[in-house]
Amino acid sequence: MPLLPALPDLVPRQRCGVIEFPVHHMRGGTSTGLVLHASSVPADLALREELLRHLMGVPQSGRQAGNRQITGLGRGAPTSNKVFLAEVERHAGQPRLVSTLAQLAGEHGNIDWNVNCGNMSSALQLWGLDSGVIEALAIGAHDIDIRNTNTGVITTSRMVRELDGSFTATGIPGVPGSFPRVDLFLQRPAGAKTGKLLPTGKAQDQVHGYDVSCVDVAVPMVIALASQFGKTAQETAQELEADPAFMQAIRQVWSGAGLLMGLRRRDGGPMTLEELERSETIPKFCIVGAATGEGNIAVRYFTPQAGHASLAVSGGCCLAAACLIPGTVAHALARGVPPVGQADAEIEIGIANPAGILDTTIVARQAGNAIAIHGAAYRRSTQILLRGHVPLYQPSAALKAWLLKQL
Repeated sequence: MPLLPALPDLVPRQRCGVIEFPVHHMRGGTSTGLVLHASSVPADLALREELLRHLMGVPQSGRQAGNRQITGLGRGAPTSNKVFLAEVERHAGQPRLVSTLAQLAGEHGNIDWNVNCGNMSSALQLWGLDSGVIEALAIGAHDIDIRNTNTGVITTSRMVRELDGSFTATGIPGVPGSFPRVDLFLQRPAGAKTGKLLPTGKAQDQVHGYDVSCVDVAVPMVIALASQFGKTAQETAQELEADPAFMQAIRQVWSGAGLLMGLRRRDGGPMTLEELERSETIPKFCIVGAATGEGNIAVRYFTPQAGHASLAVSGGCCLAAACLIPGTVAHALARGVPPVGQADAEIEIGIANPAGILDTTIVARQAGNAIAIHGAAYRRSTQILLRGHVPLYQPSAALKAWLLKQL
């Protein structure tokens, strides 16, 4: 069977006097964004961020309220303003992908480099195969590790190729139809950002009068009781965002809890209250309630500035782990969850969200008086929306000079 051909166009080019930059526009899970070859972007952070703003159509500086990103490939929502820089390294004699996520926002030019995205991570193996930077699949299952530089988390991505050369497909909540299936396995995800499963040292805290649990599995997240906000965790994201008193209350809670968690910037310095209030990525926030149909628990998830139409898989893994930890607000609400035993075991948790049920698997065991989380897995699908070159009509003189050197 022929291998997937390597693509030669991973470098900028010039056409009709305009420099064009190579991109893969992709969907991973319920997120969309770009995947770029890391070696094709500037090493200088200022030039790198300018390039990403051009590609996604966000302001180069200041704020632009209501920006529709009509000059770029972003789509307004945080879930569609993601850019992965990816490349291949060798570890223990085997190739593995290295990913770095840039999270953009439609209305301003600030770029957050602090967290990973579990949904968009499911696009990386297909990008590597399609671009030729990793060896094409033979028939059957193929695993490759992905090291994320934002968090240090190692994920194993698995795809399966059929006899006719196509990839095994699946459907997932929030995405109509079936597309190439990706199984993602998080290795030792506890303490991904803070180094602690429970960053505050407690299963439950009070922040501004609300009971919350601060948990760090794949991503640091603040989990709160929907009932204390007068909600049920059955509302739509639009209904929640339309309640200004609720949105103001959760902003105070997530920023206050972020201080308790000791969250830090990419440079290692502690995040201030003002930085937490502006953050597009950490801490994640959710309200939980009892599941009324399928699933073990119901959730409404925030990114944190905006309500999520479904549930980010990293946040889903974090919430699933919290359901196993005695004393958390999630553990008290979760129904039908077996107790954690003395030996590592795979425990399946179904999380009801606006798009359906996110199925997760947590590998855990009892460790003295605590719970040890050794792994978390979730299933996604992915697709290539387009591959090609994006013309850069208004690069700065410095960015243009750098790009011309790459031609």
